[in-house]
Amino acid sequence: MTSNYASAAAFLASTLVSSYACAQQPLQQQTGLWSVYEQSIKGAKHIDLTHAFAPVQPVWPGFGHAEFKATTAGADIPNYVAKGDEYTYAKHGFVATSYLLTTDQYGTQLDPPAHWDEYGATISDLPATYAVRPLAVIPIHEKVAADPGYHLSVQDIRDWETQNGQIPEGAVVMVRSDWYKGWNDPVRFASKPHPGVGLDALKFLHLERKILLHGHEPLDTDTTPTLEGESWLLHNHFTQAEGVANLDKVPETGALISIGFAKPLGGTGGYARYVAIAPAEWPHGVTVAEAPGAPLPKQSAPLRRDDKGVMRPEAGAK
Repeated sequence: MTSNYASAAAFLASTLVSSYACAQQPLQQQTGLWSVYEQSIKGAKHIDLTHAFAPVQPVWPGFGHAEFKATTAGADIPNYVAKGDEYTYAKHGFVATSYLLTTDQYGTQLDPPAHWDEYGATISDLPATYAVRPLAVIPIHEKVAADPGYHLSVQDIRDWETQNGQIPEGAVVMVRSDWYKGWNDPVRFASKPHPGVGLDALKFLHLERKILLHGHEPLDTDTTPTLEGESWLLHNHFTQAEGVANLDKVPETGALISIGFAKPLGGTGGYARYVAIAPAEWPHGVTVAEAPGAPLPKQSAPLRRDDKGVMRPEAGAK
């Protein structure tokens, strides 16, 4: 754990140094936080913690699966498209996809209080300050390997802090169970027993450490009959992340997390994208130089819809 702590110190030090250096420049030369990006973020390792949502995937049994299909014209446009026609590359120059989403509790997600509390904040009420936070990852995967129903305890948190230092106020705490590795077995993934986060641990994280939110890999916070942990969280106006992936590829300390989510007005859940940003020397993830994002790579074959409506680069697919 010492190396992780050293990485955290170096990462934060480089950010502070770059900010200090910027402050010493003449006003006309200052670039604000751009220098932080250039000196700390650009060379950092980015790790996606998100499952892509799909027509067939793990989901709570009380909800159905999504449907993907080609978008059709909603109105006639003379000399271009007739109402009901499917948009195609050949005829219209573009395609679009329509999604029948049976619930906003689907895949990697962000739960706002309104999911359980009629007085709770909705997803569109969450402040922009959710965007970037310190990330702490607490592992329980070895205990889960021996007991699939194991839940994070206060002692697990204290043991982690003994090795890594106190969890920063306002941080995001992700609980690593490695349960995400079973995502391709939807029935088992959504079944009990599965790992969880104990109620006492949730209270400790929020009331003692004052974190922003916690996240876990399964689709439920715990396996109690009343989902006591989720009930306590949302009725006390906290949020949580569910269905998180790849926590085995993230350092326990020293990383940041970027939080993005869909913002339907009054939404009771958010389809989320979580990305960990780790120090440059971390072995997992990619840098901006390795994956600049513009231009994006060309597909290996023309995109066609599979039998579930998903666009894939498969030559000869219908």
